[in-house]
Amino acid sequence: MHLEFRTSPRRIECRGPRDGHRTLGSGPTCCDGAEQQQTSKERDVRTATVRSRTKHPSMSLLVSYLIWKIKKLVKSLEAARGAGTSMISLILPPKSQISQAANMLAQEYGTALKCLPISNNPPRKLASNIKSRVNRLSVLAAITSTQQRLKLYNRIPPNGLIVYCGTILTDEGKEKKVNFDFEPFKPINTSLYLCDNKFHTEALSELLESDAKFGFIVMDGNGALFGTLAGNTREVIHKFTVDLPKKHGRGGQSALRFARLREEKRHNYVRKVAEFAVQHFITNDKVNVQGIVMAGSADFKTELNQSDMFDPRLAVKVIKVVDVSYGGENGFNQAIELAAESLSQVKFIQEKKLIQKYFDEIALDTGKYCFGVEDTLRGLELGAVETLIVWENLDITRHTLRSSTGETIIIHTTAPPPTASNNTNTGQSGGNSAGTSLALAHLPEKEREKFLDKATGLEMEQAAEPQSLLEWLAEKYQEFGAALEFVTNRSTEGSQFVRGFGGIGGILRYKVDFGLIADAFEDGEEGEFMTDSDD
Repeated sequence: MHLEFRTSPRRIECRGPRDGHRTLGSGPTCCDGAEQQQTSKERDVRTATVRSRTKHPSMSLLVSYLIWKIKKLVKSLEAARGAGTSMISLILPPKSQISQAANMLAQEYGTALKCLPISNNPPRKLASNIKSRVNRLSVLAAITSTQQRLKLYNRIPPNGLIVYCGTILTDEGKEKKVNFDFEPFKPINTSLYLCDNKFHTEALSELLESDAKFGFIVMDGNGALFGTLAGNTREVIHKFTVDLPKKHGRGGQSALRFARLREEKRHNYVRKVAEFAVQHFITNDKVNVQGIVMAGSADFKTELNQSDMFDPRLAVKVIKVVDVSYGGENGFNQAIELAAESLSQVKFIQEKKLIQKYFDEIALDTGKYCFGVEDTLRGLELGAVETLIVWENLDITRHTLRSSTGETIIIHTTAPPPTASNNTNTGQSGGNSAGTSLALAHLPEKEREKFLDKATGLEMEQAAEPQSLLEWLAEKYQEFGAALEFVTNRSTEGSQFVRGFGGIGGILRYKVDFGLIADAFEDGEEGEFMTDSDD
């Protein structure tokens, strides 16, 4: 199997041989009858609208798409394993030389030595040649594939170049060759060359971590909490409790002493928080967060912010001071919401706002929303979906089948599609029904019934390789004139979206009654339905 994945800020390209390549409109869709009832003018307006939306997608959408593709790639690469040291991981930073990497690979090919990371240090001598003949041949084949990948580039791309080549083992124990080469979505400063029994993705995973990390300090009379927010990830890094004396008017002649003891404990509490702030938010004498939000239900936060005990390096990083009604993690969540305007560029906040907008459409019953696979796909076909919201780990597979009458039928199942390591049918003909049976072997009986031809009672043949619905949407969303947003289940709103709405839905441009459309399609009167609505 050969796969090629290239990305750049100006161009997105996913190439590779794929059996049964599908194009939009190949086979019946849920709005075919509606299209026949539309006037020529309406079709022209819709086509022009969709083209205008998809011709120049925003850079943020492109980057979001690239990040999702790389996350998906990292996940599959981390799971891949080889029989020997025949899996090459090559990372070339910007401004490095293709010729230098090519010469290094030529030397490796000639000696078939175990690979070492590229560095300025002189290479260490290891055991001579690889003793296993089979492993040696696999290593040489991987080096050759890597050399061929490098020949596609005249120079290193602006963000660097990442190449993964080698032979992996499938779940059935069979060997399969894989090749990936792409430019990361932002500059990578790591230089790496390793031959191992696995692909090394640590540098790629670090690249996916958001640069915008914010620190939070939540203080009240019961204790303090330190947390961070980066991208979609909210983390509590430390918290402690404190027992402070309350104000009271008793004490008589000892009232001043009680007040002095109370002030002393408050002072020690603020000092302790300041010390922990340095411990958690300063690393190697440098502040490790982009900004700090201070929150609390009393005057502690203000007292800390104005205190000389608070490190000046952290004081200049304070971007927001907010009042919260709670302490601890509840106060942390409230502080994130109250500081949303200052943290508008953080993915976590953007995700919460997007899903809350979706929930508002549902609460107001505007009809400008959809959820579930079937309604969302119908909305896309109608061109009604403005923003497509999908859980980044959506586990639904799209099957393209052909009935005995030649009709193309699309089936969606909740089982994962074959992967690079467990799919042994890659490269087989799309019409091989035996391959379909193997792909369905892990499905429950109720799911397998969907694949039976109603006319013959036999299993329908496979018209194309099963594909992740998430991947299909990522490839096709622009053709439907929609914006694609990936969300996680790490926020409260995201978790509710995944559990309550199946992890897929959309915000519509106009109101659509999916119930009436579904009834019309079931009765075979979709044309009449659209005619009545037009009247």
